Amino acid sequence: MENKILVETSARHIHLTQEAFDYLMDAKEGEHAVLNKRKDLSQPGQFVSDVRLDLIGELNPKTNAKRKIAGVSILGPLRKYNQVEVSATDARTLGKKAPVRESGNVEGSASISILNPSNGKVLDLKEGLIVAKRHIHMTPADAESFGVENGDIVKVELDTPERGLVFGDVVVRVSEKFALAMHIDTDESNAANAGGTVYGKLVK
Repeated sequence: MENKILVETSARHIHLTQEAFDYLMDAKEGEHAVLNKRKDLSQPGQFVSDVRLDLIGELNPKTNAKRKIAGVSILGPLRKYNQVEVSATDARTLGKKAPVRESGNVEGSASISILNPSNGKVLDLKEGLIVAKRHIHMTPADAESFGVENGDIVKVELDTPERGLVFGDVVVRVSEKFALAMHIDTDESNAANAGGTVYGKLVK
C-alpha cells in the first residue's frame, strides 16, 4: 500500500508520576518504587509494565457498589503527569464522561480513582481520565515524506475485511523520539475490524 502506516490498537492504560506510583506501591519513605518492564511497545523507550491496577468509577445504584474496571496496565516510563486513557465504552462502564483529548491535555478532564488491589491503596485523581484522540506518531522525516506537519489533522483509510472505513480527525504528532504508527482505541479498532497487522493510507 502506498504511503502505508501501521495501525495499532491502544488498549486502556495508565500513566503515572513517580510520586503517584510511590504512593500506590506503598514505597518506604525516602525510597522510590521501580516500574519493571514486561514488554516493549512500538514507540522507542515505551513499555508495558508488570503492574496492573483497578479503575474505580461512580456508584452503580443498581448494585450499590462502585463501578470498576480491573487489571489495567501501567505504561512506562513514569511521566510528569497522571493520565488514564480509556475508550468511550470504558468511560460509560465507569459512569464517567471522559473528554476526547490529546495525550497530556488533562486539565479539566474527568476524575478517576485508581486502586492497587494488592495493598488497598487508592489514588483519587480530580482530573486525568480521557478518551485519547486518534493520532499518528511520525518522525520529522516521516512528516516530510507524507507532506504534513505537527498538529495537522488528517484522514486515514483502512481497507479491512468487511468493515473498511476512513478515520477523520486524526492528529499528526511529530518528534525525533517517535516511530511511524497510528494509534486508535479498542472501540475504533472494533468498528474497523482491525485485528492483527493492519495498515492505513493517508487520505489527502
